[in-house]
Amino acid sequence: MIYETDPWLEPFKPAIDARHARILADKKKLAGDRKLSEAVTNHLYYGLHGDGDGWVFREWAPNATRIYLIGDFNNWKRVDAYALKPVGQGNWEIRLPKLFLHHGELYKLWIEWPGGGGERLPAYVTRVVQDPETKVFAAQVWDPAQPYEWKHRRPGKRSHPLIYECHIGMSGEEEKVSTFSEFRTNVLPRVHELGYNVLQIMALQEHPYYGSFGYQVSNFFALSSRFGTPEEFKELVDAAHGMGISVIMDIVHSHSVENVLEGLSEFDGRDDLYFYSGPQGHHPAWGSRCFDYGKDEVKYFLLSNCKYWLEEYHLDGFRFDGVTSMIYWDHGLGTDFGNYELYFNQGVDENAVSYLALANMLTHELVPNAITIAEDVSGMAGLAAPFAAGGVGFDFRMAMGIADHWIKWIKELSDEQWSMGGIWWELTNKRADEKTISYAECHDQALVGDKTIIFRLIDKEMYWGMNKGSQNLIVDRGIALHKLIRLVTIATSGGGYLNFMGNEFGHPEWIDFPREGNGWSFKYARRMWSLADNGLLRYGALREFDSQMVHYIAKEKILFSEPQQLYVDEERKVLIFFRANTIFAFNFNPATSYEGFSFWAPEGEYVMAFNSDEARFDGFSRLQKDERHLTKDHKLSLYLPSRSAVVLKKTN
Repeated sequence: MIYETDPWLEPFKPAIDARHARILADKKKLAGDRKLSEAVTNHLYYGLHGDGDGWVFREWAPNATRIYLIGDFNNWKRVDAYALKPVGQGNWEIRLPKLFLHHGELYKLWIEWPGGGGERLPAYVTRVVQDPETKVFAAQVWDPAQPYEWKHRRPGKRSHPLIYECHIGMSGEEEKVSTFSEFRTNVLPRVHELGYNVLQIMALQEHPYYGSFGYQVSNFFALSSRFGTPEEFKELVDAAHGMGISVIMDIVHSHSVENVLEGLSEFDGRDDLYFYSGPQGHHPAWGSRCFDYGKDEVKYFLLSNCKYWLEEYHLDGFRFDGVTSMIYWDHGLGTDFGNYELYFNQGVDENAVSYLALANMLTHELVPNAITIAEDVSGMAGLAAPFAAGGVGFDFRMAMGIADHWIKWIKELSDEQWSMGGIWWELTNKRADEKTISYAECHDQALVGDKTIIFRLIDKEMYWGMNKGSQNLIVDRGIALHKLIRLVTIATSGGGYLNFMGNEFGHPEWIDFPREGNGWSFKYARRMWSLADNGLLRYGALREFDSQMVHYIAKEKILFSEPQQLYVDEERKVLIFFRANTIFAFNFNPATSYEGFSFWAPEGEYVMAFNSDEARFDGFSRLQKDERHLTKDHKLSLYLPSRSAVVLKKTN
């Protein structure tokens, strides 16, 4: 158990054991003696399904007094032929001949309850479309004549994922919403060429407001129709699998939109059908609804949602969004998680912790090689530890503090003030019982109101100093540090690495989705790949370096061992460490290069695999390619140019 390997957890042994027992009891309640994956089948029962020569539609709405199917097929009228019948336990059902509903037709529910009624979208709806003129959403019958036929198997286990985080809609260069098919054709080959082995896709669940980045979900089982059809998404996933790339999704189970017409709020007139009652059911910062994770029907709903995405779209796992908000009653707002007491006191929503453990169990039952990642800033002990050891069962936790510290160092300190020991500590500090996903920046740092690393380093000089012929010291500094920051982050990673699309080549400016404040413009909601493709600009060199870095980390299995610090020099700004079969030597000094820099190293011969100062990476070519170094009395002597990194592979 985790308290046997971490003495700081010993005082919390009763709480950890009680949490473990509570999760097992919840599993028993939901599944009995069966596997959890066998008991979770709500999505196969509720919603619209073909049933022999007809259709069956079911909904859970215990507060409803009458429910009608309305749509194209009955001129949106409430007629008895389309009235659902109560079948017990709050469930409603209707059976219709096949000819009553056709592929592509639009429909909704009309639900009546004591004192009111209104239109609703089904809770388990799998296809929702928005009218381009009225902007109104409606469910759509989806029954294509030719279901997609899968060609490739899942790629298999990703012990140390190298993740390319992406958003389909803003992945194209045109000022519009891009599609699954365009991403498959134009972007997926780039991801493969760069060497990333996991694609993490944002905003797949339907959301009314495009600018929410997909985090204000209304229809949890519906693939966002903005980007194309289910078959087109399946083709994208299949193509990725054919390239050996796993596909995971950002799954949002932390909250739901407050929207009544599109979402689950006041679904059958009740405020607390799926959500906590009173203030606890409303997120004070996000303006959204908070699920009641203690209610069996909600657990079945959310667990079925996990199962649906894994089985219907052959996904390889999930990054669970907003975990901190889920597991604390105060959502972690304004909380400084400075001691273990906060992980096991009355401030923890144990219902949510139990749900997340069950979601991890279910996911790994269905897909044993699945990847599950927790987006958590609290560092809750045991979150990314195996359930059998008293943990919650996530494979990884996002190392969210790393990106915050890079911003802090760049923003608040001069280059001469950067602490090599501080960088090492923040990049390697993690619990021994968990693996983490490191990143220098993700989509969060690229949003309007913030700045990417490249923009913080270069700022306005990017507008006229990124052509290859320019002489600009600010740009030179920015490009050099951009490479060093990314390499030291991936090379010290606690388990995996993540990059947001376009950031590998220093995509300029911010992300700003169409909204009233910018005239509904798509100018900043896209990726300008041509900047890196253009041989006249310096962006391509950054992309080349990122590809070299990622391919080397994967090929040499660097992340399969722990990093060992070899040398830290605060005054000279040098950081050197050994991992797997490789020495990573960083000179962050802005002005001083070091001849014959000597340090202790494992005995053997080393060859230079690559260095950040190579001309192909927009460096100054101050080092000889493929040069060899031999230790003498466990000492290695190197030339370390200023603002550069040297990667040495041990050959014997």
